[in-house]
Amino acid sequence: MEPGAISPFAAWESFYVIVGSSAAALTGLQFVVVVLSAEVNLPRNESATSVFSNPTMVHFCTVLLIAAILSAPWQGVSVAAIMLAASGAAGLIYVLRILFLARKQTAYQLVLEDWIWHTLLPFLAYGALLGGALVLWRESMSGLYVIAASALLLLFSGIHNAWDAVTYIAAMRQRTGSTEDQE
Repeated sequence: MEPGAISPFAAWESFYVIVGSSAAALTGLQFVVVVLSAEVNLPRNESATSVFSNPTMVHFCTVLLIAAILSAPWQGVSVAAIMLAASGAAGLIYVLRILFLARKQTAYQLVLEDWIWHTLLPFLAYGALLGGALVLWRESMSGLYVIAASALLLLFSGIHNAWDAVTYIAAMRQRTGSTEDQE
């Protein structure tokens, strides 16, 4: 980029600093959730981890990636749009994999709310990311609003799912703790 040239995404800088920083911080907090879950004396179930824990990390990291892509000093929008489109397509495939694993796993019976937050909303977010990137690629800056919405949806889905995991762990910890107290 030429000195003094303004990035086509400059108007979005504050938004992506906030969203990207939030995603990075929440990624770190997700590590705490994993440590807490390891402390609860429950049998480890890899298929449940693949459905409930790993996707939350992927969603937070995708938001961080979106923020990084749109914060880079691009001269135009096409390279950023291609990278965002690839991220959206990869996310759609990933959520379909999660859907398959969720149906296959037996550690926990998902309820409607789980299906919505763990599969439907992330699928919509990655689809919006792909769609917004395609609109952006055609040099329409209106795609940035769709991309921003997808980043927020992934961020809020991740927050919900991390909270769900923490409350589940707390309930299991209390259940196992009260059983140990009675012995």
